[in-house]
Amino acid sequence: MKLGGGVIAALAAPRAGQGNSITHIEMRGSARGERVWFDPIGLWVAPGTILRFTNRDPSNSHTATSYHPTIYDRTRRIPAAAHPWDSDFLLPEAYFEVSLTISGVYDYYCLPHEAAAMVGRIVVGTPADTGWDDSALGRDDVSDQVLSALPPVDRIIAEGSVRQEDGS
Repeated sequence: MKLGGGVIAALAAPRAGQGNSITHIEMRGSARGERVWFDPIGLWVAPGTILRFTNRDPSNSHTATSYHPTIYDRTRRIPAAAHPWDSDFLLPEAYFEVSLTISGVYDYYCLPHEAAAMVGRIVVGTPADTGWDDSALGRDDVSDQVLSALPPVDRIIAEGSVRQEDGS
């Protein structure tokens, strides 16, 4: 298995006592490959939580890539003080881990499948936190399809974890 070592992204999260736990995000795809997604698509975590992205799609390689100018010259959609991350291509059953410690909202995508709206949003902390940063949200730097796929921050905080609307 591939483990993305040494890459740490900054984030701070909401629920005390959950720091340094591992939270799983799976990369999924339909049997014929016509549909791909992150599961969950929206997630609320505590600061220091380790996020493990695992490719559970037997027929595709995927990435977990933060929106940031230093990675493929993308507009920043993570907190300004956060470190960007890129898992590189993960083969089926491979995984990548990142720990987020800066409070705010992080949007990320799968490099080969962004056009199919394979995107996700992670919320660390709450808007009441000191240093909260959601300044990168609401820009017209991604397609309408991507923007409509990303769940609202308030819904993520209310539910803790958001799956795609159709239950995928």
